[in-house]
Amino acid sequence: MLKKLWPSLLWSIVILLLTGLPGNYFPKVTTFWDWLEPDKAVHLFIFGVLSFLILFGYREQYFNREKRYIFGIVAVVVAALYGLITELLQYYVFTGRDGNRFDFFADAAGAVIGWLVFSYLYRKKIKHHTNEIEEFN
Repeated sequence: MLKKLWPSLLWSIVILLLTGLPGNYFPKVTTFWDWLEPDKAVHLFIFGVLSFLILFGYREQYFNREKRYIFGIVAVVVAALYGLITELLQYYVFTGRDGNRFDFFADAAGAVIGWLVFSYLYRKKIKHHTNEIEEFN
């Protein structure tokens, strides 16, 4: 099982290292509208990649139509919880970092975007594969 998830585990380590670096020069978010700053795009990206890689690790199980949404939800929840953990670590443990709820919201939104991108690419691949089978017959 870990063999299939090593890309997502490696990416999780990269996220932990990035979020643990001292960040006194990063912009601080104090209001709701500040969450639209470029910093949030980074959160969207890194946690979108994480949920995508989790689903990529389970891509064989994703073919099961009945369980497809379960895997998607699990990937989003795992990535979002990891985002919550990194924000709590930034708030309570890491020096020079300041975790906040708007970063967590961006982490969770990124996880959902990762699932949507994976689903889109998956459907595109299945459609292409189905067309090849129909042409063959």
